[in-house]
Amino acid sequence: MSLISIIFTALFYITLFIFIVGMGRKIRQFWITPVPLKIPIAPTPLTQTGAIFKMIREVTLFESLFRSNKWIWLFGFLFHFGLLLVLVRHLRYFIPGDLPEVFLLIQPFKYAAFAMIIGLAGLLARRIFVPRIRYISAPSDYLMLLMLIVIGVSGAIMTFTSNHTDVMMVKAFASGLIVFDWTNLPTEINFLLHLFLVLVLLAIFPISKLLHVPGIFFSPTLNQVDNARKKRHISSWALKQEKENTVKLEQTIGKDE
Repeated sequence: MSLISIIFTALFYITLFIFIVGMGRKIRQFWITPVPLKIPIAPTPLTQTGAIFKMIREVTLFESLFRSNKWIWLFGFLFHFGLLLVLVRHLRYFIPGDLPEVFLLIQPFKYAAFAMIIGLAGLLARRIFVPRIRYISAPSDYLMLLMLIVIGVSGAIMTFTSNHTDVMMVKAFASGLIVFDWTNLPTEINFLLHLFLVLVLLAIFPISKLLHVPGIFFSPTLNQVDNARKKRHISSWALKQEKENTVKLEQTIGKDE
């Protein structure tokens, strides 16, 4: 293997480890964070089934964002939907051996790169030209968007221009990472930049605002049922404190008697 292939192979496993550990810690943090209040967003579901369907609509259609701002919804939906299709198409590189015939049906997904880039450009323009959004934007917000744009543009260049990369070589390298059968990777600058930024994004994902991907499932405003008048809502930590205080109160009363 070439030196550059060894470096990127090591970077893949390092960033994957950081991603898995970081995501695990964050999800655990979301899981154990107490929710002391009932705060579902209207229109509120009255049953658990309704809450599940509301979450599905939010994740797939960005329902609350659509009600809030149609332009932001459009750019956000273009980016997320385009990214999803691009990621599905990239799965072919990581499957060892011959691909199932179903992957022939996803070849048109390559055009989703344009939807992804247009969506990202709109979200970046929003942060630059809308004063109230620019005021609350941190440098990391711009950095994330720029990184994603460069990833999308570099991928589109390799797909739709004469600056092609050896796809079979890419597949051998990517699938080799899965089965630990390492091979050389292409050395074109455009491909190496594309891959390096993907690995960087993977490593910083657990500490960035991109963490809203799993975080949305733990949002009490979206996953709660509006049954506060029928059932008392109390988090486990508050219930524990309540029981401890009751015991202390009974002990104190007993001593006074």
